[in-house]
Amino acid sequence: MAQAFPKSRFWGFDYHPESIETARKVARASGVADRVTFEVADAAAYPKQDYDLICFFDCLHDMGRPVDAAAHARKSLAKDGTVMLVEPFAGDKVEDNINPVGRLYYSASTTMCVAHAISENGTHVLGAQAGEARLGHVFEKAGFGHFRKAKQTPFNLILEARA
Repeated sequence: MAQAFPKSRFWGFDYHPESIETARKVARASGVADRVTFEVADAAAYPKQDYDLICFFDCLHDMGRPVDAAAHARKSLAKDGTVMLVEPFAGDKVEDNINPVGRLYYSASTTMCVAHAISENGTHVLGAQAGEARLGHVFEKAGFGHFRKAKQTPFNLILEARA
C-alpha cells in the first residue's frame, strides 16, 4: 500500500514483536520506511490518531474481544474514516458452508482461531466462520452505523464499516 500511495502515511500494529520487526525490515528493503511505522500494540490499545482507514486483515475473528477492537477503531477513526475488514469467507448459516472451502475453514478455525480467542479469556469466540451477519453485529455493538459487504471472493469477505 505504501508503494501504491507514496503521498500517504501508514501505521501497522500487532501484539507480536517478531512480526513487527519483520515488517520493519520489509519496509526498509522496499524503500518505504520513511512513511511507514510499525509498533507493538494490542488491537484495542494502539494510539488514536484520526486515521482515514483502519484495516483488519484476517484477524478480527481470532480476537477474544472483537467488540473492544472494533470500538477502539471507531474512536480512532477520522470523522469520515472507514474500517476495511477482510475475513475468511463464510455464509451466515452452517449449511451455507458445507463445501470444500467451508470444510477447510471450519477445521482451521477449530484448531487455531477458536483456540486463540479462548486463550485471550475474552468475551467472544467468533472463529473463521463468523459470517457477515455476526461480524456486522460486532460492529453494531461497537457503535458503527454503517456496515456492508463491499466484495466477496471464494476465500474472503471484504466488509466496510463507517460511523
